[in-house]
Amino acid sequence: MSRLTIPAREDAPATSQPMLDAVEKQLGVVPNLFRLVGTSPAALEGYLGLNAALARTLDAKTRERIALAIAQANGCDYCLSAHSYLGLNLARIDEVEIALNRAGHSGDARADAAVVFARKVLEARGKVSDADLAAVRLAGFTEAQVIEIVATVALNVLTNYINNVAETDIDFPVVLADAA
Repeated sequence: MSRLTIPAREDAPATSQPMLDAVEKQLGVVPNLFRLVGTSPAALEGYLGLNAALARTLDAKTRERIALAIAQANGCDYCLSAHSYLGLNLARIDEVEIALNRAGHSGDARADAAVVFARKVLEARGKVSDADLAAVRLAGFTEAQVIEIVATVALNVLTNYINNVAETDIDFPVVLADAA
């Protein structure tokens, strides 16, 4: 059971309601994470705004691959469950690729550079080496995309930490970080 209250959809603050409506329109449901974050309209607005902005720049597969790598590294079962489901069903990433992503890699060379870099950003708390930066550039990522990869890491750390603090009830097929 979640350590923080996950309000029923209708009990969310009025300011969060239109944002939760947009989530429901996009996903068909309002997952527990969004209802939980929606207890703070400011946090929900910030999360959704950055998520939407990054969705316009990095493709869905890259974002899901990074999310899986970061969730695994942070031991976030909720995010690992959600992004495994989203990776399979929305981004169309196969199970072999998801396993590689969880291990901080990809079967695609360019995607591997992004996922490896994202994990290094997380592990080094942003203090990556010149060689780390050179590797992601060599794979064809622009400086703007490097910033977007870092922002994707930060966005996923945010949700990982919220879910780890709350022990959010998982409302996706359960995938456990310690089962890797």
